[in-house]
Amino acid sequence: MVSQELLDILRCPVCVQEGKGQLTLVKETWLVCHDCGRKYPIRDDIPVMLIEEGDKWQNVAEEDLPVPAA
Repeated sequence: MVSQELLDILRCPVCVQEGKGQLTLVKETWLVCHDCGRKYPIRDDIPVMLIEEGDKWQNVAEEDLPVPAA
């Protein structure tokens, strides 16, 4: 489980440049950006905050997100 303190400071690496990029925890295994819709998986309790990862899942609906592989 990702700590609340970490969730409070993490931002989308694309949107943070503009002072935005707030993330929401979804299904306990995804971080979803409020601004651009990129979705970052959490694997082994570590958020994978690579832009390429977020890009892969940007157009997938939240309800269709799989459980990230460990």
